[in-house]
Amino acid sequence: MKSIRESIPDLHKEGYIIILGFIIATILCFSFSVVLGSVASVLTTWCVCFFRDPSKNVPIGDNLIVSAGDGVVCSISKALPPAELDIAQKEMTRVSVFLSVFDVHVNRLPMDGTVTDAQYHAGKFISASLDKSSDVNERHSLVIKSSYADNKGAQTSIAVVRIAGLIARRIVSDIEIGDNSKKGSRFGIIKFGSRVDIYMPVTCVPLVRVGQRVCGGETVIADLSGKNTHVYEGEKI
Repeated sequence: MKSIRESIPDLHKEGYIIILGFIIATILCFSFSVVLGSVASVLTTWCVCFFRDPSKNVPIGDNLIVSAGDGVVCSISKALPPAELDIAQKEMTRVSVFLSVFDVHVNRLPMDGTVTDAQYHAGKFISASLDKSSDVNERHSLVIKSSYADNKGAQTSIAVVRIAGLIARRIVSDIEIGDNSKKGSRFGIIKFGSRVDIYMPVTCVPLVRVGQRVCGGETVIADLSGKNTHVYEGEKI
């Protein structure tokens, strides 16, 4: 029994009511038709999987930046951070990860440090796989000041932007300005398909490539110390 329980991942609290609704709907569907009930069972199973919240093996080191979400790197480019954030409006390296409706949607903090700004911006709901979704879609953004300091004592700030997608209609946040940012810790969830952008100084070399599957809280996407320059392969999940 213990081994069975350990094989089942935890669920995010935001999914409890929704999953219960799916279960009730499935029972009702079976009362009308076995075929209809079977289809509803598949959808219920998907809903349970969507809200899964598995544990992560977080890399040690306050110099490391990890992915904030599970998915596929869809873009690596130079871009300005969201205008509403309290961060210098200069070109930064943006690594974008697209989360499909089959990926884990619990978000993980990418870096050790302190949250210095948090902003919500209303917007559209176009496909999160498109580059322009970073500018026009609904989003929730954070600025994190790293606890890591270089040999001159300078500390780096990055921006983390969660973007609603074509299906997503709600971004849940569990973190506020002034909170500590512990790398790999949960800080919310996006319902349902979505995108996560991380803006880093242009001096940071991305350690992932476009098309690579990454794992939130685990896959290293940059090293603030500049010691690692090879591309990490990411988790196969």
